[in-house]
Amino acid sequence: MAVKGGPADNRTRSIVSICIVIGLCCFFYILGAWQKSGFGKGDSIALEITKRTDCTILPNLSFDTHHSKQGSSGDLVSPVKKFKPCPDRFTDYTPCQDQNRAMKFPRENMNYRERHCPPQKEKLHCLVPPPKGYVAPFPWPKSRDYVPFANCPYKSLTVEKAIQNWVQYEGNVFRFPGGGTQFPQGADKYIDQLASVIPIANGTVRTALDTGCGVASWGAYLLKRNVLAMSFAPRDSHEAQVQFALERGVPAVIGVLGTIKLPYPSRAFDMAHCSRCLIPWGMNDGLYMMEVDRVLRPGGYWVLSGPPINWKANYKGWQRTKEDLEAEQNKIEEMAELLCWEKVSEKGETAIWRKRVNTESCPSRLEESTVQMCESTNADDVWYKKMKACVTPLPDVQNPSEVAGGAIKPFPSRLNAVPPRISNGLIPGVSSEAYQKDNKMWKKHVKAYSNVNKYLLTGRYRNIMDMNAGFGGFAAAIESPKSWVMNVVPTIAKIATLGAVYERGLIGIYHDWCEAFSTYPRTYDLIHASGLFTLYSNKCSMEDILLEMDRILRPEGAVIMRDDVDVLTKVNKLARGMRWNTKLVDHEDGPLVREKVLYAVKQYWVGGNQTAAS
Repeated sequence: MAVKGGPADNRTRSIVSICIVIGLCCFFYILGAWQKSGFGKGDSIALEITKRTDCTILPNLSFDTHHSKQGSSGDLVSPVKKFKPCPDRFTDYTPCQDQNRAMKFPRENMNYRERHCPPQKEKLHCLVPPPKGYVAPFPWPKSRDYVPFANCPYKSLTVEKAIQNWVQYEGNVFRFPGGGTQFPQGADKYIDQLASVIPIANGTVRTALDTGCGVASWGAYLLKRNVLAMSFAPRDSHEAQVQFALERGVPAVIGVLGTIKLPYPSRAFDMAHCSRCLIPWGMNDGLYMMEVDRVLRPGGYWVLSGPPINWKANYKGWQRTKEDLEAEQNKIEEMAELLCWEKVSEKGETAIWRKRVNTESCPSRLEESTVQMCESTNADDVWYKKMKACVTPLPDVQNPSEVAGGAIKPFPSRLNAVPPRISNGLIPGVSSEAYQKDNKMWKKHVKAYSNVNKYLLTGRYRNIMDMNAGFGGFAAAIESPKSWVMNVVPTIAKIATLGAVYERGLIGIYHDWCEAFSTYPRTYDLIHASGLFTLYSNKCSMEDILLEMDRILRPEGAVIMRDDVDVLTKVNKLARGMRWNTKLVDHEDGPLVREKVLYAVKQYWVGGNQTAAS
């Protein structure tokens, strides 16, 4: 008899591992054929390949030898719950930005456009259907300029914004010329103008915030300059603007500057931007400018393009009185001075301010007793917290030239450098050594992922989400111009790490996965979730989280989940009832590790001819 851990046992494990790899290679080969088709023909192609390919997909391995049987044997034999499609009217359903629910809330300060999620009894327990004719988006960079009409069948913007070059309808696609309300000649030329003042080319500016983004052409054209823009716009009369952005392969969320704080950490963005975004910057005692100041990094830039800048030359075209526009610009100038932003440029209808690098370099702030400073000790505690008309204090410095919170290296050097929040001890309990160990671990995990899913690093997956991002190690390990990652830090996470994620030159957002995410259906190509279901055990329903993952995942999109074996066994059972093809795999360190990896691919299907849930 072989001793456990001896040569025979090792040979057995090696044979099993080889079989798993062979089986998974076949698994993803077939799935790749589905994904490449993108026109609803995946099932027939996969069937043909299955007939021609001499490979066998192994059944899920039993872990009874090494792990507790608790909760697993019954799961394997009990019937799988089959989830029905929702009615076709829910094809673009955004649970927390539902138009009918929004109208029940006050319009003051855009409250009705903020997140208002359904109570548990009103949540859907069905699969949100893709529209009939849905196809795989074009690969990047073609997707920047073209979106299949069937995926977002809304023509209103082609009429409303026709002269501004937002979007044009051509045959069976939408074409995006790269124009905007303030840059009808194209985003490239507009960004060139900004780059004459702002150091965009050398990696100093890596993360940007676009408020009221439209179809996100500004963010789309920044990508080729290695700048990641987090764009947001409300779900309003400009139907599907954020949906268009994500179909183009550009980072965006549904959002608005209203009454609650933005779901981003303090000192996150190198640049913030408003191009005729219609946000009343001078109102409410400068509340919205104070919120931009909170999320803007010391030394960062704020760009305001459009009314009221250069109002003397444009007031007639803007159909507003000179007095109204002058008063608005005066308020903005006064608030910028109060915030210690230095105006570095005003040319045409575009003005640029720069935030000071610390409080010491702002004499007026030190002398001005009327400046209301925020009292909260945690400037990153923002989830559903009301905005207040106060200035978020910066970390202390030792001299006037020091950058508050620590200087950050240009990108890409900052990607793997220790973030200042960690090196300066601003994240309790996290050392530089722990961060570097986490980095190394995620490189190892990603290497194992790419051995199984050969499409992971090829650009096949453009829009990627990490549902429990930690320090952004997964995103850093796959960083490439071919893709971008929405790093989500759950609001119930033990450590608030999102600030460090931004200091790496990555982007992300706070979110509570007991609620729906602020995006349209079918907006992500790949979803990664490590330890998420363990984190949310006893917090909310596993079924609800999985249904939300299905809502935001594209047909033929992929999922990678890491968690305890017992947790993933339950997840796997639910996933198989959601039209996902799944495969449960051992940890790369072998079958004795309780943590496993569940790979899944969402099958291609569309609405219109399905038996819908009532």
